[in-house]
Amino acid sequence: MSKYNNFSKEELLKIIEKQESELKTKKYGLVWDSEKEPEQVVLDCENNIPILQRVKEKEIKTDDSDDNILIEGDNYHALTCLNYTHKGKIDVIYIDPPYNTGKKDFRYNDSWILEDDGYRHSKWLNFMEKRLRSALNLLKKSGVIFISIDDNEYAQLKLLCDKVFGEENRLSTHHIQVRYGNKSLNEKKDFQELLEYVLIYSKDKHQFTANRPKEDYDISKFNLKIEELKAPDKVLEINGRRVEIFLSGSYSIQKMTEGNLNLFKETWLSGSIYSGTGHGKMYQKVVEKRVDIDGLSTLYKIEGLGEDGLGFRYMINPQRENSTRGKMFTKIPLVKKENLQNGIVDVSKTIINYYDFSADFGNIRHEGGIGFNSGKKPIKLIKQLINYHGNKNAIILDFFAGSGSTGHAVLDLNNEDKGNRKFILCTNNEENICKEITYPRIQNCIKGFSNNEGLNGNLQYFKTDLIPVERIDNISDKQRNELSEKAGQMITIKENTFEEVETNEWYQIFENKDKSKKTAIYFREDMDEFESLLDKIGKTDTILYVFSYSRIDKKTFNYLGKNIVLEDIPEPILEIYKEINLTLKDE
Repeated sequence: MSKYNNFSKEELLKIIEKQESELKTKKYGLVWDSEKEPEQVVLDCENNIPILQRVKEKEIKTDDSDDNILIEGDNYHALTCLNYTHKGKIDVIYIDPPYNTGKKDFRYNDSWILEDDGYRHSKWLNFMEKRLRSALNLLKKSGVIFISIDDNEYAQLKLLCDKVFGEENRLSTHHIQVRYGNKSLNEKKDFQELLEYVLIYSKDKHQFTANRPKEDYDISKFNLKIEELKAPDKVLEINGRRVEIFLSGSYSIQKMTEGNLNLFKETWLSGSIYSGTGHGKMYQKVVEKRVDIDGLSTLYKIEGLGEDGLGFRYMINPQRENSTRGKMFTKIPLVKKENLQNGIVDVSKTIINYYDFSADFGNIRHEGGIGFNSGKKPIKLIKQLINYHGNKNAIILDFFAGSGSTGHAVLDLNNEDKGNRKFILCTNNEENICKEITYPRIQNCIKGFSNNEGLNGNLQYFKTDLIPVERIDNISDKQRNELSEKAGQMITIKENTFEEVETNEWYQIFENKDKSKKTAIYFREDMDEFESLLDKIGKTDTILYVFSYSRIDKKTFNYLGKNIVLEDIPEPILEIYKEINLTLKDE
């Protein structure tokens, strides 16, 4: 039976019109049925406003560093809230979404998606696209996102990410070996998958610079001493360059026992060096054409080449009959030589796209002191990915937090390199995963467990909540007031001021750890207690949120001290939420 049998004529015409429009505008890309079964959690946001409520009793404190965040609740609601608190502030996103294997690993609208579901891929794409679009808004211009995936949705996810982040911002697809080749999981299968993938996209590749791995610069191959034993046998001008020609016996090349900053290294002019570099092309134009004229083992000194400060490049033609390959001789480039002379011995390496983590996956079960195998990733892998960003003060977000591996990785990486990175983890509490897995694991990592010393850090625990409204684009005055009163905990995240100073029916005051900054929320339209609030603020630098039914007239507050920065509430929250809903509706 066709899926369209129960549609009216008007509905069918509308579908045809939409498909014709898509065919005209979309030349290449990914198209799927996004209307068959909309996601309920998204529909809920048309008549509910997501907020975050702090769970004070789950707070963890061990030092004076900034607080990490754990959010319990649907990640679509959490991402909506974070678009208010952290829009354009996230450096790194790592996510490990459900792989949609058809074996009860992905739930859509409270139902498991199984292999025989005809809309299996469409539902997964609906689910992922909305979250990735929210994630895009959160990234800094220099930000980067890493997404783990396997063969079940790799092809679809790559096209979806090309659409959301832009194909031009795709940096790499890492191939990750997750199990040993000699370990068969299912002997009934003809083929056994060993690899998973990590898709890597920047928000803007022109703003992102990868933190490449370093290695010691090897000077051992710079071990050749070249001497001109007499004046050149010939001096020519070839292709506008002076070329001195030393026939066999007019020069000497000695191999020394050790490398040296002032010696030469030989490089064969073959393969891509021969065909794809300027030196290879120069060899073809100058040296190769003169083999029959000058004979074998002839040394050419070509002026105007090189980065080693010599002002010339030595090249030699083949040294044996029937040989076609020549060589060039180079010294250490000036920049690297200067670094070596100043004691900087490491150089950056290109980041490859294959890594074998099979041993780490094999020993993962109790990592973090919590037994959890379902899709768990080793912290060694996540630390490597996070460190590609290079900012030791980065904010890292994982909105499929699961067992909390990303939080563990951040804490461990900080412990290794004395960084001050902070994490935001979001996870639902299906089968009590947040309360019984994610939170205990982070607590273990911070405070220590078994024979593992604590990594230290602080954690604030939040839960998502919803404020019912008739329509998010037309809420009542009463609902505006309710949102303002309940948004205080969410604003503490935005301003990083978690210490509660005072809360009453008129206002709330929070401050940061060293009491150098306050956040205040005045959530009444009448100003009867406003002066009292100002007295409590005093001379401390303060972000003051003032309730209004639209936008406040900041000119009427010119009398406030220079230590106070004025903000509206709740209109900016509503504007961001409406923007998210409208954008997703238009897709």
